[in-house]
Amino acid sequence: MLDPGKIKTTCVIDVGSGNCKAGFAGEEAPRCVFPSIIGRPKTKNVMSGTEHQDVYIGDEALQKRGILKVTYPVAHGVVQDWDDMERIWSHTFYNGLRIEPREHAVLLTEAALNPKANRENMTQIMFETFYVPAMYVSTQAVLSLYASGRTTGIVCDSGDGVTHVVPIYEGYAMPHSVTRSNFAGRDLTNFLMKLMSERGPALTTSGEREIVRDIKEKCCYVAEDFDKEQAKANHSAECDVTYELPDGQVVTLGSERFRCPEALFQPSLLGIEANGMHRQVYESIMSCDIDIRKDLFSNVVLSGGTTMFPGFGKRMQTEIANLAPSTLRIRVLYPDDRKHSVFIGGSMLSDLDTFHQMCVTKAEYCEHGPRIVHRKCF
Repeated sequence: MLDPGKIKTTCVIDVGSGNCKAGFAGEEAPRCVFPSIIGRPKTKNVMSGTEHQDVYIGDEALQKRGILKVTYPVAHGVVQDWDDMERIWSHTFYNGLRIEPREHAVLLTEAALNPKANRENMTQIMFETFYVPAMYVSTQAVLSLYASGRTTGIVCDSGDGVTHVVPIYEGYAMPHSVTRSNFAGRDLTNFLMKLMSERGPALTTSGEREIVRDIKEKCCYVAEDFDKEQAKANHSAECDVTYELPDGQVVTLGSERFRCPEALFQPSLLGIEANGMHRQVYESIMSCDIDIRKDLFSNVVLSGGTTMFPGFGKRMQTEIANLAPSTLRIRVLYPDDRKHSVFIGGSMLSDLDTFHQMCVTKAEYCEHGPRIVHRKCF
C-alpha cells in the first residue's frame, strides 16, 4: 500500500477534446487551463529570425496557428494520438503545474465507455514515462456528479468534441444505459460560422474559427420557445447585438444567437440524424431499472462548457418535463461552475482520506502490468 506521507499533494488532470484542466486535490478550480492542441510548422524555417520549434502546445500553438498545422490528440473524448497526448501531459506537469510527476500521485479522467486499451495506455505512460508513484482513473461524468454533492443522478456532459449522458447509481455509472453523441461544442462553432457567413463576411480559416468560438460563448443563448423567439427576431431588432472583430470590423448578430444552440435540441438543423439532448436524457433514464427512474428524473446534472449557454438549463427542464410522465418531479441542476465540474469532482475525490487506498501503486503496476487499472479503477 502507498504511504501518503511520502508523496506530495495529488494532481488532477482532466484532458478534454477542447481544453486541458489541471490542478491539485482540494482546490476549488483548476490552476491551469489550456487548449488541448498541438501545432507543427506548415513549412520548414517559416519563422526565420526566431528560435525554431518543431512542436507548439496549448496557448502557444493557438497564438501561432496561422503558420501551424494544428491537431487535436483527443477527438470526441477519446485519445487518438498517444505521442501527442504524452506531450500534453508533459506540458501540464512541467509548464502548467511546474511539478516533478515522480513526487505526486495523479488522478486522470476518462470519458464513459473509454476503450480498455486506452486505459491501459494511460496507466503505462504514467508509470513508465513520468514515473508517478501512484495513479487513479475516474469517469468524467461520475466526477461531475460528485461535484454537485450527489452519488445518484444522471449527468449530461457536453464539451467541445463529445456529449455523454450517463446514469449513475450510488457512485457507479450504468454502462448499458450510457448514450454518447459526437455532436458537441465544435459542431456549434462550425454551425455559427456558416450562419454568420450567410449575412456577413465569410469566416472560414482556423484562426477565424477561434474568433467565432468566442462569439458563440459571449453572444449565444438558448430560446425558451424557439418559434416565438424566431417570430420576434423576424419583426424587430430586439435580440441584435454587435461584436467587434480583431481587425476593428463590427458584425451584428440577430437570430443566429439562438439558432446556433437550438441545434442541441434539434440536430436536424445541422442535417444530423440524432436525438436532441433532452431526448437522450429521457431515453437513457427509461432504459434504466424502473425502481431508480424517479431518482434520476429528479437529479439531472448538467456539466461541460456546451451546457453554459444562458437559458439552456431552463429549456432542458421544460423539454424533459414534456417527455416524462406528468406524475414525476423533474429537476435539472446546472451549477455555475459546471464548465469545470469534472475537475472539481476530481479535486474532491483525490482529497478524501481513502483516496490513496484506491490508487494503483507503482508496486502493483510492476507486479500486474497495465491491466491492474481495470481491477482498481471502475
